[in-house]
Amino acid sequence: MQGLLNGDRFVQIPDLTQVASELGNVVRIAVEAGSRTLLFIPLRKEDALLGVIVAVRREIRAFSEKEIALLENFAAQAVIAMENARLITETREALEQQTATAEVLGVINSSPGDLAPVFDAMLEKATRLCEAPFGILRTWDGERLHFGAVHGDPQFSDWVRQRGPIRPDSDNSPMARILAGERVVSFADVPGDEGYRTSQGFREMVEASGVRSAIWVALHKDDALLGYITVYRQEVRPFSDKQITLLQNFAAQAVIAMENARLITETREALEQQTATAEVLQVINSSPGDLAPVFDAMLEKAVRLCDAKFGILFSYDGEHFHPTAFRGGPDRLR
Repeated sequence: MQGLLNGDRFVQIPDLTQVASELGNVVRIAVEAGSRTLLFIPLRKEDALLGVIVAVRREIRAFSEKEIALLENFAAQAVIAMENARLITETREALEQQTATAEVLGVINSSPGDLAPVFDAMLEKATRLCEAPFGILRTWDGERLHFGAVHGDPQFSDWVRQRGPIRPDSDNSPMARILAGERVVSFADVPGDEGYRTSQGFREMVEASGVRSAIWVALHKDDALLGYITVYRQEVRPFSDKQITLLQNFAAQAVIAMENARLITETREALEQQTATAEVLQVINSSPGDLAPVFDAMLEKAVRLCDAKFGILFSYDGEHFHPTAFRGGPDRLR
């Protein structure tokens, strides 16, 4: 077999009994099973070894050049079939990824400013395409991580929702590493990592989900952290480079959705403020000399736009403050 690794066209062993002592237990077992002459034909694509065809005879009789050429032809066909299968798989995966990307963009377009359906659709597709049964998306406000979306069994999903906003409790936890600037944090086997041993919150999550292999991908706009996407597996099976790239693509879409929502909110707030100012000016114009309706209108809009529970407007006569307008609030303040 070493000859095949070194690039030999084929390897033939005319009499296996003559080399059994040199090649180890597998060959000795083959001899005991009646194998005598062996021929190894490599499956190669350019310089890459993809596999091998092994032809065995129970008598000592070398394979002829024609027989070797025939097996080499079959080997070439096998390589073609393997390459076709690889291309079809890659094409199917690429199509699935493109379709998922287009569907998420469709949700973004159909839900302007509403992040919940975007996050749900994104996480469902990310976990499915990455062959991960669990996933969480959290957003970062500069102080705490907030729930954005979760995918997994109902018990695990309820546990995630009930936790509320969280902060990392260890510098070694994956969340802390994301907050420290790492763009991708991955674990082949979570229980073997130091972050698992030193972070109570991380341990609780692992125990709730049974996670083994996991990956966290940061949501970044320029240098600003907006959150992260994480997906988990319950078996030890690390995520591939392609799957990491796919998650980074979904993370970029999440950032687009969040930025769109921010701009829409800012535009809506600016429009509401402009409308409120115009309406107050209209009250002033329609009530010359009468301050009561002006103060009432102004206070109503101030409380609503500032998302306040109630408001009071006081006038000052040089010595005392006098309440002149109320909006909401208990009667005893009037």
